[in-house]
Amino acid sequence: MNLILLGPPGCGKGTQATYIVEKYDYVQLSTGDMLREAIKNNTPTGKIVKNVLASGKLVDNELIIQIMKEKIEETATSPGRIFDGFPRTLAQAESLNALLSQNNLSINLLIELVVDQEELFERITKRASESDSVRDDDNADVLRKRLDVYNKETRPIIAFYEKDFFVNKIDGMQDISTVNKLIDKLIENNTKH
Repeated sequence: MNLILLGPPGCGKGTQATYIVEKYDYVQLSTGDMLREAIKNNTPTGKIVKNVLASGKLVDNELIIQIMKEKIEETATSPGRIFDGFPRTLAQAESLNALLSQNNLSINLLIELVVDQEELFERITKRASESDSVRDDDNADVLRKRLDVYNKETRPIIAFYEKDFFVNKIDGMQDISTVNKLIDKLIENNTKH
């Protein structure tokens, strides 16, 4: 099972990915986690990533794809993979399709957590004002910038995938357990085939 979770920052993708990993024993392929792991393990790719980040630049698509290729091969025996934070751009989406195809794999399930971005913004700023431990992305300015980047670069991926796949849309403003149950139903229906 290859599952892509789509949706803007703060919509609950991380929470749902964690739930799916725990319930179904899938592997979560998060680009951020993979970059940190490659650096920590001092892999050849990790050394390149470390130098790129040390220079203040962003890691380019080619390196991200190389790391993703390594992870897909490493997780060959896993019952499933969740792509989290990837793909972020149309170029990455096209590369992921090619990469899966090279490994005789395909995307089995696409889920978009749909949220009202203004309501989401209010919810996150309220959470930040009521909490003692504030996450970095619970900052209004940071969230606005991240939403702008999402709308410009990542949101077009949904239309790209809708040409070839059915994108399952779930209202991400519902409570966590309701979203869990809807995802369970989609995974279970998809694994029966």
